[in-house]
Amino acid sequence: MSNPRIAVYPGTFDPITNGHTDLVTRAAPLFDKVVVAVADSSSKGPHFSVGERITLARLAVADLPNVEVRGFDCLLATFVEQIGAGVILRGLRAVSDFEYEFQLASMNRHLIPRAETLFLTPAEQYSFISSSLVREIGRLGGDISSFVHPAVQQAMRQRWQSGQSGQSGFHKKPELEGDHHA
Repeated sequence: MSNPRIAVYPGTFDPITNGHTDLVTRAAPLFDKVVVAVADSSSKGPHFSVGERITLARLAVADLPNVEVRGFDCLLATFVEQIGAGVILRGLRAVSDFEYEFQLASMNRHLIPRAETLFLTPAEQYSFISSSLVREIGRLGGDISSFVHPAVQQAMRQRWQSGQSGQSGFHKKPELEGDHHA
């Protein structure tokens, strides 16, 4: 049974940016619960493990009491049904995002007709931020402090200073199930 007062905001969040947290912050008052759903996406070769991305996301949204961060490693439609959510949140930074996001929303409507997709746009100062740009700027030693939470900045600094291209210096076992509040 889907609940329109529970929203899922899915993504790889590699890493979570201030653009992501802006959307979560603005969505939180609209719903009883917002679940930031961190996709395992190991096939995409993320720079942070799913456990690290969950930890960083929890730190970034820790001040929002009705926001929960969970990992998932299944089809989004399956995850949405498992937690009983009725809304899928998606962010649109620019018009160029729309075609892809519209296609995803249409597919999700086919797979989980009881769930609606809600598009939100980030605040203007975050509209140009993407995880891939933040990773590249951080890798090259640039200042990412205005793009990410301080914990994310520190984790990225540790990653690049240690010269690791895979897992970062802090390790946390992935938590793919359970009610873990930010």
